[in-house]
Amino acid sequence: SSNIRNMEVQSADGVAVLEDCIGFSLTKTMSKVEEKLKKGVLPDYQDDDIIPRAGNEMGAEAQIRFLKAKLRVTQEDLANVVFECRKKDDENQNLETRLKDAEEENTRLQRTISLQQSQTEKYKMLSQEANKKTEGLQQEVTALEKVLQ
Repeated sequence: SSNIRNMEVQSADGVAVLEDCIGFSLTKTMSKVEEKLKKGVLPDYQDDDIIPRAGNEMGAEAQIRFLKAKLRVTQEDLANVVFECRKKDDENQNLETRLKDAEEENTRLQRTISLQQSQTEKYKMLSQEANKKTEGLQQEVTALEKVLQ
């Protein structure tokens, strides 16, 4: 028996596509098909491409074995696709977390840059004021030296 989670059921032209297979059992499904086959209840589809044309020459037991094998392969393929999908979902979640962290870091760095730019402007103004004051004091020193001479 095989349980596959997190899938939904869709139908397309009378064909069920597995999407929510919780409780799906290969053994139960095969035994139901075998019971219907024994009772002769299963319809005979002429246009069915599940069994190759050579399958029409096979006996019922061979067809059942073929269908069981094909079902197992299909279920393995489905399990692989589900595994890959979950793996991709985990990877996407990881990338989303990393992106969120990077965006938060970017915001923090932008604030830091803004703060540093305002501090730089403040220190430039202080430097200019100090230079003007120094110039003024230098002129005073020169004037006082002339007076002293």
